[in-house]
Amino acid sequence: MILHPARRTTAPIRPSRIALFALILLAGSMGSTVAAQDVPASDSVTAIQQDDPAAEGHASAEQVQAVEHHESPPFYLTIPFVVLLLMIATGPLFYQQHWHHHYPKWAVGLGLVTAAYYYFALQNVYPIMHAMTEYLSFIALLAALFIASGGIVIRVNSRGTPLANSTLLFVGAVISNVIGTTGASMLLIQPFMRLNQGRIKAYHIIFFIFIVSNVGGALTPIGDPPLFLGFLRGVPFFWTLAHVWYAWLPTLLVLIAIFYVFDMRNREESTTELREGVSTVRVSGVKNFFWLAAVVVAVFIDPNVFGWVPALHVGETHLPFGIREIIMFSICFLAYRFASHEALAANDFNFGPIKEVAWLFVGIFLTMQPALELIRDFANTNAETLTVSMFYWGTGGLSGVLDNAPTYVSFLSAAMGKFGMDVNVVADVANFSVPGVGAPEFLQAISIAAVFFGAMTYIGNGPNFMVKAIAEASGVDCPSFAGYVVRYSLPILLPVYFVVWVVMYSGWIL
Repeated sequence: MILHPARRTTAPIRPSRIALFALILLAGSMGSTVAAQDVPASDSVTAIQQDDPAAEGHASAEQVQAVEHHESPPFYLTIPFVVLLLMIATGPLFYQQHWHHHYPKWAVGLGLVTAAYYYFALQNVYPIMHAMTEYLSFIALLAALFIASGGIVIRVNSRGTPLANSTLLFVGAVISNVIGTTGASMLLIQPFMRLNQGRIKAYHIIFFIFIVSNVGGALTPIGDPPLFLGFLRGVPFFWTLAHVWYAWLPTLLVLIAIFYVFDMRNREESTTELREGVSTVRVSGVKNFFWLAAVVVAVFIDPNVFGWVPALHVGETHLPFGIREIIMFSICFLAYRFASHEALAANDFNFGPIKEVAWLFVGIFLTMQPALELIRDFANTNAETLTVSMFYWGTGGLSGVLDNAPTYVSFLSAAMGKFGMDVNVVADVANFSVPGVGAPEFLQAISIAAVFFGAMTYIGNGPNFMVKAIAEASGVDCPSFAGYVVRYSLPILLPVYFVVWVVMYSGWIL
C-alpha cells in the first residue's frame, strides 16, 4: 500500500506513542536538570563533552573526577535488555499475533523501566540523554536513506543466476562505502529480489545482510556508523581504507564464494520476465539520487567536524537532536513528497519496515545502556591485561548483540586508555592511528570487528532488521532471530572471522 502525504486518517493515540513522546521530552528536559545541579556521576567523559560540543573535546578536571567516581549500574539492570532480546527472538515464532500488535509497547515499556531506574535510583541522567540523542541520530539517518532510496527503482533485465547474484553482491559491497550500508541495502534489496523472482530463498536475504548491509561498508567512515564515530573523534578519513582493505577484500570474496556454492545448489530457475531490446540495467526516479547525496553530505554537518556548525540549545537545555538531524528529517519529508509515485509503487514502498526498526531500536538503545556501562567499566579496569586478540573478540562478540557503534567507542576508549591516551581528545585519537606513536593494530582490530560482527544477529546493525522486514513484506520466508544465528551466522560467519583472527592477530602468521 502506498501512503501519500496528503491523505489523512483519524486514528486513536496509542499508549506506546505517548510513551515515546514522553521519553524524547524527558531527554530534552534532563539537560536543564543537570545544568541546575553540580556535575553528577556520568557514564563517561564523552557524555560531558557531547553536552557541550564547543568544549572541543576537552573535559575539565572537575568533570573528569566526577566521571571517574560515578556509580555503575547493578548487573540486574541488564534484565530488560535480555528480556527484549528474548522477545525479539521468540515473539515471531510462539506468539506471533500478540507480538505483531504489541511489540512497540514492549520495546518502549522496557526502555522506560531502564530510564526510570537511572533517573530515580541512580540519579544519573547522562546515559538516558545520550541514548535518546544517539537514537534520534540513528533513526534520522536510517529513515532518510530508506525514504530517499525508496523512490529509486533499479531494474535489471536479467535472471538470477549464481554469477549475476554474486556480481550484484560485490557491487553492493563497494557502493556501501559511498552511500553507507543502509543506503546500499535499501537501494539494492528490491532489485536483488526481483532478479531472483521464483527462486528466492532465505539464504539470499541472509547473505545480502552479511555482505551489503555489513562487511561491505568497512572501508570508509560513511560505510558504517562505528567508523563514522571514529572519524568524528579524530581517525583520519582514509585510514580505514588504507588499513582494512586487505582484510576486507579476502573476507568479502570468501563470503561471496560461499554464497555462490549455496546458489549453485538452488536448482530452481528465475521467472523474471526478460524484455527484448531493453538495456540490462535501467534506473527510474533518478532525481532521488540528489536526496541520497544530500543525506551523505548532511552526515558531516556536525560541530565535531566543522566548528561553524551550531550546537542546538534552548536556554540551559541541550536538545536531543541537532542541525544534522533536522536536515535529515526534512529530507525524509521532501524525498517522499517529490518522489515518483510510479517508482514508489514499483518498489512496493510503505513505511512498515522503518516503523518496525524505529520502535524496536528505541527499546534497544535504552535497555542496552547498563550493559554498555558495565562493559566499559570492565574494559577500562582491565585494559592493561587485554591484548589485541581480546579486543578483536570482545568488540566483535558484543557488536553482534549490542549496537556496534557504541560498542566500538567503548572498546576504543579502553584501548587508548591502555596507552595513556584519551578517546575524547582529537589529537590523541589521530596519534593512536600512527605506527610508532600509538597502537594502530588495536584500532584496526576494533574497527574490523565492529563492522564485521554487526552481521551476527538481526540487531547488530540497523540495516539488518530493515532488510528482513522488506523481504518478509515481499513474501520471503526469513529465519527467526535464533534461526538466523544458529543456521547461518555461527556456522558461516564465525569460521570466516576466526580465520581473519588467525591471519592478522593470533601472531602465528603476521
